[in-house]
Amino acid sequence: MRADSAEDIKQHVKVYITVFATLMVLTIVTVGVSYLRLAIPIAITVALIIATVKGSLVARYFMHLASEQTPIYWALLLTAAFFVVLMFLPLLTMLDGLGI
Repeated sequence: MRADSAEDIKQHVKVYITVFATLMVLTIVTVGVSYLRLAIPIAITVALIIATVKGSLVARYFMHLASEQTPIYWALLLTAAFFVVLMFLPLLTMLDGLGI
């Protein structure tokens, strides 16, 4: 065992605790925003922004993607592109039926 391995572990635990605390604060913010009387599109936008930040934190630190290589990011980008295409596919088929 290396002499600095205990310090490395302490540093990792500190990062995990910080990320966990940030996730808890963002959960409280999410609940707080839900009590505001926002228009539905604005409320959905705010909720999606908070969820994206929380999901990014979980993926980067708890799933250890912060130190992964470039192919992982390309796979995630490709997945996101397919998701966007599949979300708009019903809209495009509906517009095709309207003759637009």
